Amino acid sequence: MSQPPSFPQPSSRPCQELREKRRQWGEEGAERPRSLQSRSVQEGPLECRDVVVQNALYTGNLVEVQRHFSERSTVNLVIHAKSQDLRWTSQKWGIWSLTYQQELTTPLHITASRGYLDCLRHLLLRGAEVDLAPGGQTALHAACAAATIDCVRLLLSFGADSGAVSEGGFQPLHLCRTPGSCDCARLLLRHGAVVNCVSEEEEDTPLHVAARLGLVEHVCLFLHHGADLEAKNAEGQTPLIAACTLAHSAQAADDYYDVCRQLVEAGARVNAADRDRQRPLHQACKTANHRVVALLLARGASVNIMSYSGSTALHNALQVAAYRLEHQPELAVRHLLNHSAVRVWPGALLKVLRHCCASPRTVEVLLNCYMHVPVTEAWQQAVPEELVRQHPRFFQSLFALGQSPRALQHLARCAVRSCLEGRLLQALPRLQLPPALHQFVLLRFEDVLY
Repeated sequence: MSQPPSFPQPSSRPCQELREKRRQWGEEGAERPRSLQSRSVQEGPLECRDVVVQNALYTGNLVEVQRHFSERSTVNLVIHAKSQDLRWTSQKWGIWSLTYQQELTTPLHITASRGYLDCLRHLLLRGAEVDLAPGGQTALHAACAAATIDCVRLLLSFGADSGAVSEGGFQPLHLCRTPGSCDCARLLLRHGAVVNCVSEEEEDTPLHVAARLGLVEHVCLFLHHGADLEAKNAEGQTPLIAACTLAHSAQAADDYYDVCRQLVEAGARVNAADRDRQRPLHQACKTANHRVVALLLARGASVNIMSYSGSTALHNALQVAAYRLEHQPELAVRHLLNHSAVRVWPGALLKVLRHCCASPRTVEVLLNCYMHVPVTEAWQQAVPEELVRQHPRFFQSLFALGQSPRALQHLARCAVRSCLEGRLLQALPRLQLPPALHQFVLLRFEDVLY
């Protein structure tokens, strides 16, 4: 595993400037800003409703910020802001309305989360409390969530607590949730953040969060710093289970594969179970990530073990086939069948057809595991005419199975697979079959049934 790049240690100059400023204030009490003289430490911060001041902060106008936050004004202000979350509120007339939820923020939070480095430095040099959290989280939380790396570095150099816990129970490391936040995570770890810290409600470690979101670099970083591979969260999920759980786009499938590969190669148990006895393979089949399915099977995942609800990995793969077409769910089904997954009871094949007909190749690979398929007129009625027009050759060959037996070539394939049941992938190469025949036995897709 490659070593993470090193970064130079942050300069101590900002801290020195702040200490010098505070020393001067202590020696020259008469010259200390009146706003700071008149308010005791125990008093809460002032509330700012000045739109001009707020506009200067939100736009990062350094000149205006310097003017409004001079040495004779306080920097520890509280600002009411609208969050992105909506909630129902009752007006005094008894009318309910949907409004944006109000949240509390500070000048430090605003500038840190928006990457206004010069404004942030000015506020810190004016004595802003680096760990002030009127809205439930510190400015460092906000900067990590926004992945403003320079602001994170500056806040840490001014003594920000890398292990501060937000009102939601998260430490800054938990909020490094975007691909661009990996350098923020590095800085936090360098400044004392604990790699195995646990969120209060979900009990997630940073590795859980990174794995669930498919963050390849973060996973590599946390593993390099000794992250616990088998830590379980409140749902009993290990990081590997978390990596297999979240539905993702086909474009993100490779990232999730790389995350799972790193975890498995580091020693993560492929048959670990959560509180519902869901294994990584169960979850990978729900997301239809066929590369992860193949990886887990190759590493010894149990193909036929059931979850608490009685579902096997094959059940999960068939249930989502019609909704994950862009993921090529037929490949996951083929991997499972070639690893000796228990087949569907023949009497339930019509139900499978109704559910999976939008993915003809999934139907094909499943039916090619049976020597005889009980096709009736009900099968024709189960497939929408639109799908029949889109895939005429396949569905015509399917419906024709009700009038004629399966081809001899197919029957021979079923016989070979039956003889090698449980050891197909290990024994088949010893037969030294021609490549085309080898792939035929392994349920090669042909878009037609024989």
